[in-house]
Amino acid sequence: MYYPYLRGKQFELIALRELSGLMAESPQKISPIIEPVKNSSTLKTTISELINKDINFNIILNPSVGDLTGSTAEIIETVSGEIGDFTNFQLAIIIDSKIGIPAIEEIIQDISFDFAGFSLIHFGVNNKVEEITSTLEGIAPVINNIVYFNKTSRRYYRNFPADTRIGLDDYFNCLSKNSDYLSVPDSQFSEEHLFYKDDGYKGFSDFLTIGDNYSETGFLPYAVAIHLSYIEDDNKIRIKHFVSDSNDDTSDIGGKFAEAIEKLVNWCNENNIEETIGINQFKTLHDSGHFPGLGSIKKLSVMHHIELVKKLI
Repeated sequence: MYYPYLRGKQFELIALRELSGLMAESPQKISPIIEPVKNSSTLKTTISELINKDINFNIILNPSVGDLTGSTAEIIETVSGEIGDFTNFQLAIIIDSKIGIPAIEEIIQDISFDFAGFSLIHFGVNNKVEEITSTLEGIAPVINNIVYFNKTSRRYYRNFPADTRIGLDDYFNCLSKNSDYLSVPDSQFSEEHLFYKDDGYKGFSDFLTIGDNYSETGFLPYAVAIHLSYIEDDNKIRIKHFVSDSNDDTSDIGGKFAEAIEKLVNWCNENNIEETIGINQFKTLHDSGHFPGLGSIKKLSVMHHIELVKKLI
């Protein structure tokens, strides 16, 4: 099973909402992880849409970034207001090396509704994890142990039952500037979908074509880059980077988008890339000459990646 890890920014959430029908077709394949960063109407409508489509999801109660850090009670209130009698979801808790029982008890103290169980997202090696698990299982079972390899180790997963193990990693090649991708137009992404079962995991997770980097504020870029995942002949996933050429200043962002999307559409056509909802929308934008805004570019890239992985598993 695939657990795409998304920060709850507006366009990431909209990507989930617009892809909900596709995910509902194969409910055993996709279970998104949402780290809410703002208590927005988009967060509420996205949760509502996932519920309406009976899509299993994970929502983090103690986000590490964004406006809702330290606001567990507010997140619980938001979830409670949307779920009704729906229980097909996990409450997720980020576990780092410092978190202890008092903090866990504070996180869970306001939970007053039913849910499937807990997902623990291990952002550090914690020597009290057995005690933490025991405390949580007084309320609900720990269904998922999601181990972030960048911040723990691959051996750490051995602490957890095999039927709860999920590997998380950041496979996106994040460069400092969009224009840098002109010299690296193609990069390796992941092959976890091929081997996660053989490696002893029930599922795998990644930060899609965004990466683990988080920024609360946007800025006008000198270059526009579109990151599109695709499948190699050996079924491994790579990322193609399509970058504008007129990158001397921040003027005419729409023109820069037109340059990048022209490259994307030509490449897809030349290589007979199988169409997805995301690619079809990119082609529609190309044909219409419409620039939807930078957030929509990320949204379509995310939608395409989730659909691509769904087809592989």
